[in-house]
Amino acid sequence: MKLYSFPMAPSPQRVHVFMKEKGVDIPCEVIDMMKAEQLGDAYRAINPRCTLPALVLEDGTVISEVVAICHYLEKAYPEVPLYGVDAKQIGIITEWEHRAEVELGSAIADALRNKGEAFQNRALPGALDIEQIPELVDRGHKRINAFFEVLDKQLENNQCIAGEAFSAADITVTIFVNFAAWVKATVPESLVNLTAYMERQAGRACFKQ
Repeated sequence: MKLYSFPMAPSPQRVHVFMKEKGVDIPCEVIDMMKAEQLGDAYRAINPRCTLPALVLEDGTVISEVVAICHYLEKAYPEVPLYGVDAKQIGIITEWEHRAEVELGSAIADALRNKGEAFQNRALPGALDIEQIPELVDRGHKRINAFFEVLDKQLENNQCIAGEAFSAADITVTIFVNFAAWVKATVPESLVNLTAYMERQAGRACFKQ
């Protein structure tokens, strides 16, 4: 088994933190996204989607979605459950992880990738060249701020995003809230629950370098 990754980027980070929390060590090859190595022929032969991360299993099967990789690892290494231990927990954790991806992660990506020369014709990750839509930048910021408020409300009566136990949802939320700084979006001091939560997360071992 081998993981292809670029740990600086938020999507690969989610898998690395997931593995750290589980105590799982998988051989990793870094694909330098700063040099666009994910678009080169060598990596295309492994993952034609040209996205990171990608997990290659012993039989050659390639899994190239973060959530799919994490679910595979959850089943393969069940000792530290990060998707819950019963049907209700699995449902709630999966719901919040998905919401964080759609309502926060994609909003940050819109704000980041739709302006500036660095992402010229690269408004979406992957193999296709996609032109920027500058109007999505402001919309992205509105969505980021709106979801910060959703998270703050969720944390009024919960220690973690999906309840009292740390889960995959917390990994996704924490990484994306930190990722928002890439577009100069930070949690307002008025959102005291989310602010306190992020302080707790910063002290957790899996998030430390």
